[in-house]
Amino acid sequence: MANRIFEYFVVCGIGPEIRTLDGERGYHGSEFIYLPSLLDQYPPTDHTLYPPPPPQLPTCVLPAGVQFHASGFDSKDPSTFPRNYPIVLTEGDGSKIYVSCIAFRDPVCEDIVEAYRIAANSFADKCICLVSRSPSFHILRDALEEIFLLCFSSSGSSKPLWDVIAYLVSSVPLPTPGKDRVLFAIEDSLLAVEVPPKDGLPHADISFQPLIQCLDVDNFIKLFTAVLLERRILLRSNKYSLLTLVSEAICHLIYPFRWQHVYIPLLFFSGVDYIDAPTPYMMGLHSGVDTFGLTMDGVVVVDLEHNCITTSEDIPPIPEPEYSSLRGDITKLLHPNVVGIDQMKATLSNCKEEFLRGSSKPWGEDHDLQLRIIFLKFFASILGGYRNFIESTTTLVFNTQAFLKKRSRSTNQPPDPMISQFLDSQGFLDYLGRGIGFEESNINLLDKLQDAIGRGQSPLSILPSIMGEPEIVTISDYRAGSSGSDAKYCYDRFPSNILSEEEEVKRKQILATASGALEYSGKHAPGSPSIFAGQDSKAESLSPRERAAERERMVLDIKVKLQGLWLRLLKLGSTDDPLSSFEYGTILALIESDAEGIGGSGFVECIREHIHSGWTCQLTEEQFIAVKELLKTAITRATSRNDMATIRDALEVSAEIYKKDVNNVSDYVQRHLRSIPVWDDLRFWEGYFDYLLDRFSSKSANYATLVTTQLIVMATHMAGLGLADTDAWSLIETIAGKNNIGYKHMIKLRGFLAHIRQICIGYWGIYSSKSQAVPLYGLASPRPDAASEVEQPAEASGVGRSWVQSMFSRDTTLRANSFSRVRKWTSDTGVSENGKQEPSAAGQKKIQTSVRTLRGHTGVVTALHCVTSREVWDLIGDREDAGFFISGSTDCTIKIWDPSLRGSELRATLKGHTRTVRAINSDRGKVVSGSDDQTVLVWDKQTTQLLEELKGHDAQVSYVRMLSGERVLTAAHDGTVKMWDVRTDTCVATVGRCSSAVLCVEYDDSTGILAAGGRDSVTNIWDIRAGRQMHKLLGHTSWIRSIRMVGDAVITGSDDWTARMWSVSRGTCDAVLACHGGPILCVEYSISDKGIITGSTDGLLRFWENDNGGLKCTKNVTLHTSSILSINAGEHWLGVGAADNSMSLFHRPQERLGGFSSTGAKIAGWQLYRTPQKTVAMVRCVSSDLERKRICSGGRNGLLRLWDATINI
Repeated sequence: MANRIFEYFVVCGIGPEIRTLDGERGYHGSEFIYLPSLLDQYPPTDHTLYPPPPPQLPTCVLPAGVQFHASGFDSKDPSTFPRNYPIVLTEGDGSKIYVSCIAFRDPVCEDIVEAYRIAANSFADKCICLVSRSPSFHILRDALEEIFLLCFSSSGSSKPLWDVIAYLVSSVPLPTPGKDRVLFAIEDSLLAVEVPPKDGLPHADISFQPLIQCLDVDNFIKLFTAVLLERRILLRSNKYSLLTLVSEAICHLIYPFRWQHVYIPLLFFSGVDYIDAPTPYMMGLHSGVDTFGLTMDGVVVVDLEHNCITTSEDIPPIPEPEYSSLRGDITKLLHPNVVGIDQMKATLSNCKEEFLRGSSKPWGEDHDLQLRIIFLKFFASILGGYRNFIESTTTLVFNTQAFLKKRSRSTNQPPDPMISQFLDSQGFLDYLGRGIGFEESNINLLDKLQDAIGRGQSPLSILPSIMGEPEIVTISDYRAGSSGSDAKYCYDRFPSNILSEEEEVKRKQILATASGALEYSGKHAPGSPSIFAGQDSKAESLSPRERAAERERMVLDIKVKLQGLWLRLLKLGSTDDPLSSFEYGTILALIESDAEGIGGSGFVECIREHIHSGWTCQLTEEQFIAVKELLKTAITRATSRNDMATIRDALEVSAEIYKKDVNNVSDYVQRHLRSIPVWDDLRFWEGYFDYLLDRFSSKSANYATLVTTQLIVMATHMAGLGLADTDAWSLIETIAGKNNIGYKHMIKLRGFLAHIRQICIGYWGIYSSKSQAVPLYGLASPRPDAASEVEQPAEASGVGRSWVQSMFSRDTTLRANSFSRVRKWTSDTGVSENGKQEPSAAGQKKIQTSVRTLRGHTGVVTALHCVTSREVWDLIGDREDAGFFISGSTDCTIKIWDPSLRGSELRATLKGHTRTVRAINSDRGKVVSGSDDQTVLVWDKQTTQLLEELKGHDAQVSYVRMLSGERVLTAAHDGTVKMWDVRTDTCVATVGRCSSAVLCVEYDDSTGILAAGGRDSVTNIWDIRAGRQMHKLLGHTSWIRSIRMVGDAVITGSDDWTARMWSVSRGTCDAVLACHGGPILCVEYSISDKGIITGSTDGLLRFWENDNGGLKCTKNVTLHTSSILSINAGEHWLGVGAADNSMSLFHRPQERLGGFSSTGAKIAGWQLYRTPQKTVAMVRCVSSDLERKRICSGGRNGLLRLWDATINI
């Protein structure tokens, strides 16, 4: 039979080639997480029955990756129990693949243990899966459980396990919908599967009970509305099954409409950055995955564990009377006895039978059906008479305005925004396309229900009637009992399938290479982690032809999909929004998800082939923005993989693609790629020069002429990108010098570069997205003063981010004006159209500032600390390290920077952590750091030697502080606050415990009072010296992000958009500060005037002061356009840093530094003193040194930007 219910049986886990999640080869210890591999499958790889399993399958079925364990299953330890959960994968064409998974701990193969020198008797995560195109979740789960139990049964199986699997996959057919019931057996267990008829509701082999148990009725309807309006939906739960079941349930409840956008019910942990995608999506993410640092603007976060929905954007409610009717029907279904408690039995007997059926029964299939009918009735009501407004059955034009006017007249209410947005959704347009002129129009249950309601019939009458019992189809295993032996097959681990000779050779070669690499590293670098250093080319040369052929097939498949999606993207109409289209979202997913770079390189190659086929390269304004964003993503991913070929090709195609602006001037994509840091890398341009030289080399050409020609090509690209003149010339001069061309050619090059630069300025004006900068890797600049004006490479434009967000706004006016704002970018950022710098904001002094870019980290800067004079003061006075900045990164290193050494700021690099550094502090002689590796390290500041490693936390460390008396205070996501004695390397006491992760801590060493807040929304106050908890301050309704304690006052800022002021002694809330439009990330207390300053993700800085016993906002500052990350207030100075890399310094005028009069605002006395020129970059952390008027920011690109205001008081 061609159509089988099971397509594949797949085993995923640790294979012979081990890689960490970061892509490093080899085994690095049990504390690391490793990439899963596809170990076995049936049918084998050489079959032709079905397309091969998706390449992302191993990553998706083990979303947390693979970990090594010292023990296997333990009946006393629930964390070791096997887990059974479903997942759903979406192909490029929108079709779904349904997978049932069982994850468990299995012994590591002996040959892998020996090759990588892993501890004997080690276990690793493994997952077995059944893959199907049919949404038959129950039979997938039951069949997989029987296979698993049969494998580990003490009585064993009568046949080899893989023979049982082969029978299951190859013999069980897909039942005929509504007619057949297929019976088959696995050993002694009889299983049955059937599919409902096609003319009824779509097959939903799940229970809707988890959805209605996790959310109350109001949140249930709110989630339904958000899905219907195609918002960005993020489901959170600590159970994999719950994420998939809720996602599938809500998709069935929007029938007859379909979810048209990105759909990932269970997102693998390493793909958490997908949450920042601008297009609509529905994703499920384990609640243990930290989303700190992600913007989450507009994302509807649904916490299934706590029945909570949060979002920064309003979701318009369902209008009346549909809302009351929908809510009442759901409540009646869930609580029938409560709804009808006041009614007489005689009255109840006259109610519709279908809505009382099973009222006293536990939740079952009848309840699922009734719930689906309730929502179908809702659509029938809210879209009543919609067929009368379809003006053309050929072009599918729906007269939205006429429909809204008709509804407005019938309800005596103005047009409802919820219905307006729904009628503009992709789901509604897709429904119109499927329902007219297609086969589906014959089974349109929405139309049938509207007609049935009009005739006064029961809603259940639209469903097909049951024609009787289905026909039984029994599938027997013809090989059962043929062996004639009573032998039993028992296993202590899940067995491997028999490998072919080529596969066996391949496995041995990989393991031999791993073993050889370990021996080499052991001889040359004792104690170093086992990695495949320099072995890539050897491993590739030893790969069998089958592996190369399989990869070629996968590459071809992705390229074909990209080609089709690209052509469909170019065919979108003028009224379509490419950035919110299915084509754009799918291309973006292919580029971002493919670790081998096939998606990015395939997309660039697709554009190149289209250009060679005669395409004119002209795009509409909307398409231009979409292609630009896709190329940016492809180049960024290629940079992380060091894929210079893809970057080179993207550079060349970007110079071809253009649009016409309002002045009919061609605007090329290349000009908008300037923010990517790779263009500052000398190594890239040297590699590109070598490529051009090899590509166009000619024996008859003069060598100097050939070099000059290729350098002119490079200069053209540099000018097209908008590289600063000094940067571009420095790069060209360096490459030309290495190739020994004469000064005459150098003069020609300089003249050409100046000429092409002037042409670009004449067309587009001076580039404001990137200021003059010295190149990466310390190239000499032609200008002697260039070092004082450097700017870091940009990552993501704050202005660009605003218009990208506007593209997905429900406000059509905002979307229509988004492109005009982009054209006004130059003038908005302080540069006039004629290229002259506009005057700065009022109140800023015209004193030259100094901004430096500090390079050294290779990962995101995640922690930043400034060494203050108070930390290092002793009897002699200030030490030389006062004013140092200390940074930590995802590259696991800590770096100490001395701002006084211009050009040589990096003093030391501290290595010891194995994961991201999250917290840093210091005192006179030591530096302490906390990391995701759950350790706290203490270093000697002078010798940079590692002194102590403090272990005791069970989760990532979020806070560290050096205290007097050789003590260290730490807090972590395990909810504990610990005190350590550095001299004895021991934890003196766990001074506090919270019910969830601790995110912020304040401690007063003089009084021993400790305040902490975190994800449990509670502010905890402890008296450490007395060893007791003083208060648990309740009031916030979401995570507490920041905390500040001064005297008896504690100020907290929370994700619930409020800040609160508490009294330590009384344990009461003295004030609630609620004027922000987003989570409050930082709070500060101004001691001189007893005022409070708050900063939020809305970009606002608010100043609060006492007013008749309360607090009122006396000043708002709208200087920043992104999240405020840091506020640091001194006696006379105030430093502020934001996520868009903007900084500001405020000063209290001299006359206000003394006494204040009783009238007038005290806190409002802060005045903006100066801001540096803003560059576009995404910043993770900011720290200020007010004594020396310096502010330093750490970005996602690994660079630190140090602003020295050099203010003379």
